[in-house]
Amino acid sequence: MKGDKIVFNYPPPNRNGHPPKGHLIKVTGEGEIAALPDTASINLGVITENKELVASQQQNSKEISKVIQSLLLLGIPKNHLQTFDYRIESVYDYVQGKQIFRGYKITNLLKVKIEDLSMIGKIVDTAVHNGANYVSNVQFTLKDKESFYQQALILAINNATEKAKTIAKTINVTLIPTPILVQEADTAIKPFYSHHETFVKGVTSTQIEPGELLIKANIAAEFQYF
Repeated sequence: MKGDKIVFNYPPPNRNGHPPKGHLIKVTGEGEIAALPDTASINLGVITENKELVASQQQNSKEISKVIQSLLLLGIPKNHLQTFDYRIESVYDYVQGKQIFRGYKITNLLKVKIEDLSMIGKIVDTAVHNGANYVSNVQFTLKDKESFYQQALILAINNATEKAKTIAKTINVTLIPTPILVQEADTAIKPFYSHHETFVKGVTSTQIEPGELLIKANIAAEFQYF
């Protein structure tokens, strides 16, 4: 009848005071924390081409050494510079369907770790002015990301608990507020990435903003009810 109150009837607890088997509410919880990054990394280096392999290697070595020295003079510790890509490739032109050898391309790229974020633009400009012709993948992160993740995890558990309470109240049952299972799901720290770009000589006053990082935690939880 319209207006009648709907009542859900469930079996009482068993002799041990525990809920009947199978009386579970399964929920997920999400938590998110925004934080300012304190560390960055950037990929930069030198790509050269030459008809002769030895000449191309020598040219590339000279240019990358100049880039490295300029970064060291800025105060970048040597252990914050890491070669992550070195390649020698044959380059061809195609003329009227025929493959014609053009020369060799040498790719020599560094990953630069940066702890003073105010220096990023200056580091890019300095590297470019000293021979770098490839810059990409500016990535921001956190040194102590675990503590931020723990905060996000607390929010995720609280979120799951509130969902379970809402469900229990809606179906008129008594929730046991302590979950019998909490399982971490996919977690993520979403950093800011720049788009892939190649800078050329003449670029000055490069502006790169760190923005915020979003640290997320996700859980699945199971609650019992009477």
